[in-house]
Parts: sequence; structure tokens; C-alpha cells
Amino acid sequence: MTIANLDLAILVAYFAAMIAVGVALGRRTAAARDYFLGSRDLPCWALLLSIVATETSTVTFLSVPGSAYFGDLTFLQLPMGYVLGRLIASALLLPHYFHGELVTAYQVLRQRFGGRLQKVASLTFLVARTIGGGLRLFLTALVVEKLTGLSVPMAIVAVTAITLVYTFFGGMRAVVWTDVAQFVIYLAGAGCAFAILLHRLPDGLQTLVATAGADKLRVFDFAFDLTRPYTLWSGLIGGAFLSLGSHGVDQLIVQRLLAAKSERQARIALSLSGVVVLLQFAFFLLLGLGLYAFYQAAPPPEAFSRPDTVFRDFLLTQMPTGLLGLVLGAVFAAAMSSFSSSLNSSAAALVNDFVLPMTQRDPASPFALRSAKLATVLFAVLEAIMAVNCVDDRSIIDQVLDIAALTTGVLLGVFFLGTLTRRTNQGHALIGFAAGLAVDLFGKYAFPALAGWSIAWPWYGLIGCTTTFVAGVAAAALSRAG
Repeated sequence: MTIANLDLAILVAYFAAMIAVGVALGRRTAAARDYFLGSRDLPCWALLLSIVATETSTVTFLSVPGSAYFGDLTFLQLPMGYVLGRLIASALLLPHYFHGELVTAYQVLRQRFGGRLQKVASLTFLVARTIGGGLRLFLTALVVEKLTGLSVPMAIVAVTAITLVYTFFGGMRAVVWTDVAQFVIYLAGAGCAFAILLHRLPDGLQTLVATAGADKLRVFDFAFDLTRPYTLWSGLIGGAFLSLGSHGVDQLIVQRLLAAKSERQARIALSLSGVVVLLQFAFFLLLGLGLYAFYQAAPPPEAFSRPDTVFRDFLLTQMPTGLLGLVLGAVFAAAMSSFSSSLNSSAAALVNDFVLPMTQRDPASPFALRSAKLATVLFAVLEAIMAVNCVDDRSIIDQVLDIAALTTGVLLGVFFLGTLTRRTNQGHALIGFAAGLAVDLFGKYAFPALAGWSIAWPWYGLIGCTTTFVAGVAAAALSRAG
């Protein structure tokens, strides 16, 4: 694909602006705590948009419309559970992060249990984040390859290099403010695409609704089926536990909450982010219905085989010069917001959970800031290596979701052991962690072969959390009885 000069100029301007923001904000960074928490002076509305942008990758940007194109609106049941999970997280977990000067979520575990569990939890996050981030980066590179003609390795290098520059210099302050800009850019890009889509339909929205019909407009599926990911029960229950884990104990999001001016502002950002994500997904799904109506009237040369190809095809063939540059910027924005957050949060976990405790260095020392920046480079390299070594895109998005579901539930169970019980110690919590992870892995990889059916991924958060908590409490009870 050849990009018009105007579109290329828009892309270059976008990249230059992101780098300029990072360098400018980096001048205010005096210590590692500033680098990771932005001096704790970031407004709650910016943190809210940063949270939403962070969990919206390029894959989400393109695949959610495809979900409605091939199916209906039942995907929306999952973000309904996300709203519930964030409300619970803000009530049960958030207060613990504002007791003391914390930089990572896992320092709470050190206060309650000790250093070993802190390191185990932090290492789990780092491994899952590096693998998941690399897979997301690879999928982003596939999209960039189709949209721009860059090879996959070059696309990986381009996204990595640009994101690393502004993250390296600006730290959390740059991550949050570029997230805000990227949120506006990718929504504007999607909005322009939707406006053009409606313009191409004979009667606009009326044609969209009429073509979709009652079947594709269905939102709720009341069937209780553990094998299906998008039912009301897997959405509300499974989605709530996934959101409790990802937004209650995962460093990627908790770090933003710690950057708020107060616990109250962090609670506002966390609670409202669920509503914004729900509305955002509803818009992307509506866009998918519009794509379905459009391609019913003007079928593509070849039928689409995957959800992420539908919106991509429309962008390539229907967007006029100038607007295509904006949409390409939106694709990069969705990718870079997730990637920059991954780099900064991983660096924070490595430095504060491992490097500083082992070296006994002061968190305010120049050594801590140097370590923070070196760690940012390290994780950029590791995720890029992971992305380059991916073979193809078969089931990668499923792997990304599996990694998140398998780890966040177990970590959530450990946090519940620390916050809801008083008689469990570090040994009991480690037993619970091992049991939860073992049950999740068994359910994912061994159970399908034995039973002949698979448990849908949203349920693994609940399974891992419950197993971890029950096993930890049981270990504590047995130790007292002995």
C-alpha cells in the first residue's frame, strides 16, 4: 500500500508530537518516584482516560467491530461485568494502596506478608506482562503491515522505538498525557470512519438498524453455559472478577491510581473508567453493525474470515486522503498507549520490588532514577524480542486473554488473603498461590482433554481467585489444628 503525502505528513506530525511531549515532561522528572507516579499531581479525568486508553489496544480497536459483524451485541455483557468489578475494587482494594508511600501494588503484600510473596506476585506480573505485551505488539505489527506496507519486523521496530523515546524521557507523566491524546485520536479516527460509513448507507442509521435486524441487535444471552464467553453470567460474574484482578491488583492500572492526588480522585477515575469502557465498546459494536450493513450492500471480493480484517478492509478501501492519515494515527495511538503503559509499569515493578530492596538504595537516589530508565529500555527490548519471534497470528488474541485470566485471578486471591483474613501468613498465602495457579493451568490445558469441553476464558479469574483464597485459608486452619 502507498500512503499519500498528506496522510504521511499527518502520521509524522503525530509521532513528532508524542516524542516532544515526552521530552518536555521529562524535564520535570527529578527522582524515580516522579518517574513512576508523576509527582502524584495528575488530575483524575486524565487518569480515567489513561486507564481506558491503556486497555484499548490496536487489536481491540479492530476486533470488537468484527465481533458484531460476525455475531451480535452479546460481547457487551462482558464490559457490564467490568463496571461491577471496578466498583468492588474501589471499595475493597483501593484504600490499601493509600496507606504509606507505595509505588507498586505488590508492596501491599510485603507490608502484610513479607518480601517473598511480594517478589512472587511481582514476578508473575512481569512474566505475564512481557509475554502478553509482546503478543500484542506482534498483532499490532500485523495490522501496521497491512495498512502501511511496512514489514512486520520494521513495524515492531517503529512502534517500539517511538514509544520508548517518550516513555524513557517522560515517565508516568508522559504516559498519562500521551494516553489522553491517544484516546482522543483513536476515538476521532473511529468516529470519522463511522460518519463515512453512515454516509455510504442509503438511509444512514435507519438502514443500519434495518439490516442488522433483531438477531444482530441482541445484547443479552441468559444461557448458563461455561463453554461460552459471552453470556450474561460469564459477563457479569467472570467479567467482574477479571476486572477486579486487572484493575484492583495489576500494576499496570494500580500505578495510575497511585499517581492520583488523593484516594477520592483515584476512586472516581477507577469507577468511571468502567462506564467509559462500556460506552466505548458499545460504539465499536455499533460500528461493526454498520460494517455488516455496508458489506451486505457492497460485498467484498472475498468473504472475511477473521474479525480483525473487516474494519481494516474498510479503512484501506473507503477512507479518503487526509482522513486515512488520521485513522492510521488512531491505529498507532491504540497500540502505543498500551505499550507505553506496559513499559513504565514493568519498570516500576522491577525497580521497586527487586532492585531497590536487594541493593538497599534510597528510592530518592539518582541510582533509582537511572535504574528506572534502564528498566524501561530492558522491557522495550524484551517485548520486541517476544514480538519478533512470534510465528503467526493463529489464536494469539486467545493467548493474550488466557494469560490475563490465568494470572489476575490468582493474584486477586492472594490480595484477598491479605486484606480479608488475619490468620494467614506468608507460607499459607504461597500455598494458596501455588494451588490457584495449578488449578487454572489444569482447567486450561488438561481438563479439555479429559472432559471433552473447555471452560470459557472469563471464568478463570473466578476459578483462580476462589481456589487461591480457599487453599490459603485451609492451610492456615490446618496449621493451627496441627
